[in-house]
Amino acid sequence: MTGEERRKPALAVYRRLNRLYGPQKCALHYSTPHELLVATILSAQCTDVRVNQVTPALFSRYPDAAAFAAAVPAELEEAIRPVGFFRHKAAAIIGASQEIVTRYHGKVPQTMDELNQLPGIGRKTANVVLGDAFGVPGFPVDTHVNRLLNRIGLTTESDPVKIEAEINAAMPSRYWVNFSHLLIVHGRQVCQARKPQCETCVLKTSCRFAGGKQ
Repeated sequence: MTGEERRKPALAVYRRLNRLYGPQKCALHYSTPHELLVATILSAQCTDVRVNQVTPALFSRYPDAAAFAAAVPAELEEAIRPVGFFRHKAAAIIGASQEIVTRYHGKVPQTMDELNQLPGIGRKTANVVLGDAFGVPGFPVDTHVNRLLNRIGLTTESDPVKIEAEINAAMPSRYWVNFSHLLIVHGRQVCQARKPQCETCVLKTSCRFAGGKQ
């Protein structure tokens, strides 16, 4: 399916979900771009609800990039232990924060290339930060987005980078951020991994999964 062939069905899915849920924002709680960067790192293989339970005390203890850059690894690991994979996530947070302090004077950079060069920061995290903190169009692909787009039939890819490129080619950039959020909300509430609620889904008439075509 080419970008042009994908455009009409992609926009139809977007409009149905937008009518159902309305414009969406990132579910992670944050007040600065760096807090969003940290929260997004913490959210890997963890629910946003759990991350939001951890971050108030975390951001009070480490109020900015400089504080995270100077964190004692064992202490940061203990502070984020409830989100899982705490050693790997602590290393990523400290490493990225040190680079932000050293190279960008404590300010989170605002381009994909610069964010991707930070330790532990991939395209998904970069797209979240760019889209929600800076208003730069991007299409983050998490497990919900990946699952829904494959079920609906808008992609057959499993690689998030390839999926991102396909959607970016199919839709105007003004839709990217909200489309990702809409898919995530729908994935959590309706099109769940184990028990998708196909009977009540607004996408069932155009979904190959609901239609039994997979």
